Amino acid sequence: MSENSKSILLVEDDQNFGDVLRSYLEMHEYQVELAKDGEEGLQKYNKGDYALCILDVMMPKKDGFTLAKEIREKDKDIPLIFLTAKSLKEDVLEGFKIGADDYITKPFNSEELLLRVQAILRRSGTKPDPAEDIKEFNLGDYHFNYPLRILTYTSSVTGEVKKDNLSPKEAHLLRLFCLHKNDVLPRSVALTKIWGEDNYFTARSMDVFVTKLRKYLKQDEKLEIVNIHGNGFRLIDRSEAVVE
Repeated sequence: MSENSKSILLVEDDQNFGDVLRSYLEMHEYQVELAKDGEEGLQKYNKGDYALCILDVMMPKKDGFTLAKEIREKDKDIPLIFLTAKSLKEDVLEGFKIGADDYITKPFNSEELLLRVQAILRRSGTKPDPAEDIKEFNLGDYHFNYPLRILTYTSSVTGEVKKDNLSPKEAHLLRLFCLHKNDVLPRSVALTKIWGEDNYFTARSMDVFVTKLRKYLKQDEKLEIVNIHGNGFRLIDRSEAVVE
């Protein structure tokens, strides 16, 4: 994580669109450096100190994927968000193979980008240990053991204990929700990591699994999985401080 936790490198070849995004992020107290192509983006990256990079995929001189690979060679941990006019499965998978933290298809509104930036920077700034190493989670009155796929509910009122054995996909999805707890879990991230692709059929399958998880967690009224329209889902744990 960069020491400058509010500094963003934005690489976008559409000058007007880039200016709009930069102005919007600066309105929310981020410092944004704008580059117009991949080569200029790499130059600015080498000279700067950034907490996050937002890269357009289709650019002259050097495309976003190539730039991302070069940035990854220098810093394997810096968060990356790809912007693209394409929604092809191959492009989405290529982005995540490189190590993208998120992937946004144009057109999108500035608020959607802001929410994703805030979620990524909160996660990278508040978890000093790699999140991938976390195997057990506490959610309100629940304890989730990911390796064993066991979700245990212990009533804080009666002491009642109830255990559920989750399927592999249920466990994978709940783990992602836990890692993104109180933040947005982008639908594209879950679909690519668990189902391997983002399309209509996998999206419908994910909706079914989200419904199943809601049933598992219904014993604790402090827990709620809400839909974030056009983006994904959010697991809210009201036993912790939640920013609405």
